[in-house]
Amino acid sequence: MVKNIFLLGSTGSIGDSTLKILKKNKKKFNIKLLSTNQNVEKIFNQAIEFDVKRVVIFNKQKYLKYYQRFKKKRIKVFFNIKDALRNKKRKVFLTINAISGIDGLEPTLDVIKFSNNIAIANKESIICGWKFIKKELTKNKTDFIPLDSEHFSIWSLLRNENFKNIKKIYLTASGGPFLNKKLNEIKNIKSKYALRHPNWKMGKKISIDSATMMNKIFEIIEAVNIFNLNINKFEILIHPKSYIHAIVHFKSGLIKLLAHDTTMEIPIANALYKNQFNYLFEQTNFKFELLNGENFIKPNKNNFPLLNILNYKFNKTYFEIILVSLNDELVKKYLENKISYISIHNIMLILLKKPYFKKYYKSSPSNINDIKIMVEKTKKFLNEYLTKNAKNIKRI
Repeated sequence: MVKNIFLLGSTGSIGDSTLKILKKNKKKFNIKLLSTNQNVEKIFNQAIEFDVKRVVIFNKQKYLKYYQRFKKKRIKVFFNIKDALRNKKRKVFLTINAISGIDGLEPTLDVIKFSNNIAIANKESIICGWKFIKKELTKNKTDFIPLDSEHFSIWSLLRNENFKNIKKIYLTASGGPFLNKKLNEIKNIKSKYALRHPNWKMGKKISIDSATMMNKIFEIIEAVNIFNLNINKFEILIHPKSYIHAIVHFKSGLIKLLAHDTTMEIPIANALYKNQFNYLFEQTNFKFELLNGENFIKPNKNNFPLLNILNYKFNKTYFEIILVSLNDELVKKYLENKISYISIHNIMLILLKKPYFKKYYKSSPSNINDIKIMVEKTKKFLNEYLTKNAKNIKRI
């Protein structure tokens, strides 16, 4: 039986990995919807190749400019998920949400009711809007699958386990391209070097987050939300070979770990096939040599000062939205060569202590519009701060 799926964020790296799998399994899956923000050329070619008749382009200018091009190929193009699925009556088997950034939250909420299963690789949605996602999942009886390699690994390890027996869960980090560098040695390093992840091929934003270790902070917040566990249950370990993705230590003394090659195709394929997938894309024998003599390392906060953020309380308040928004904007400025590498760390830690933000740390958004307003407030405050302190930024 052919299974219908939606793929949101099809033009990014997760989208590429998903389509690589689906290309070899066209008889088993039928893509009913693709989406992008602005990579129109790529999504146009994807729609033609996979015979997709519905496409969403979230960028309004691009949507208006290229609408007719899709129409000539009898492809319906929409500006948002609601319009694209307005007359949809039956749920699809699976939606994969690979949209990056906080912009992925609203499409997530809109698509849940049309999906039997939803696999989410969007950190920001889970961090900033999990209570809204959880509500929609419960309301529509939609099963959730975490798609980040670490969370997919934890999710797999905890199946049929009693959560009360968990002693500690370890999320592994590669350490990024600057693992053996002191922060002072790389304070002004160019972004092209920060983008050179040693093991994974990823987008620019997440590559910088890996270098600063912000991605692990986000992953812990995600894990707290997804598995409904106290943050004290989680710890970060640096594992430079990136072969083991999660370790669960039980009170019984048993320790379970999950390892797989450094490719997102494995968690994606297993989400598509509900862990019944025969991964035969390349030679994938057990790489025991990657475990021989492996030393796990506790991260040094002097080299990764953003890890101090884990001392804050995470209670699904505006704090998480402010954190995500500040990081998005700081990484963007760094990639545009407007701030230095060390400024990502220093400005983040300075601004989180500002009274302007701290007053929001005990209150929570009531709806998605509250989240959007806070994102804009945060970006505005940051940009005003950068303008006001432009001369001193490099010395911060």
